[in-house]
Amino acid sequence: MKHILLIEDDPEISELLCSLLIRENFQVTPLFDGLEGERAALTERYDVIILDIMLPSKDGLEVLRDIRGKVKTPILMLTAKGDDLDRIIGFEMGADDYLPKPFNPRELIARIKALLRRVQIDNSDKSESNTELSINNIVLKTKSREVFIDTKKTELTSTEFNVLSILLAHPNEIISKSDLTEKSLGRKLSIYDRAVDMHVSNLRKKLGDTSIQTIRGIGYMYQSTDD
Repeated sequence: MKHILLIEDDPEISELLCSLLIRENFQVTPLFDGLEGERAALTERYDVIILDIMLPSKDGLEVLRDIRGKVKTPILMLTAKGDDLDRIIGFEMGADDYLPKPFNPRELIARIKALLRRVQIDNSDKSESNTELSINNIVLKTKSREVFIDTKKTELTSTEFNVLSILLAHPNEIISKSDLTEKSLGRKLSIYDRAVDMHVSNLRKKLGDTSIQTIRGIGYMYQSTDD
């Protein structure tokens, strides 16, 4: 049984989500406070963390910042509807996905299952031989899930690694946004969904690389300069 940590201060929303998650055969630990949620995330093992941004004691973005480098658990942020700034900051701090409030509870379940599928795929990849992709000044190791820029190790979130590995595996080929979403996040692209766009933006910043090209209206391409 997969264990979900739900950090949400609204009692009605928390109760609704707990009921729904339990019906889907998830074990749920509901917490209502940012500091309490952070302590739980750092001391217990969970399969997915659902993290609201507006929390007492410590807001969700601060919690995300302080746990992201210490736990590999997929984190799904709950944000206010239309608050793009919170989403952008959340992705920069390492969130894997987000849902704006109000949301369809069934969509939340779909997102959780997608994150779990993605983790399962990532773990199966680790059991295979360590393929190495070397393009331009980037070396990516699939089994150890490490990335090196000019021989210097660069820390990426799990989703950022997935996006980069897909692009590097197909240099100079256009990867549609829908394919990139499905392969990196484990779910289909939905309308107004900018999750992959934000992960690509973060990759550009971390890599200091302009080789990830935006193909307007279609998707992305990693431009190789290697002969």
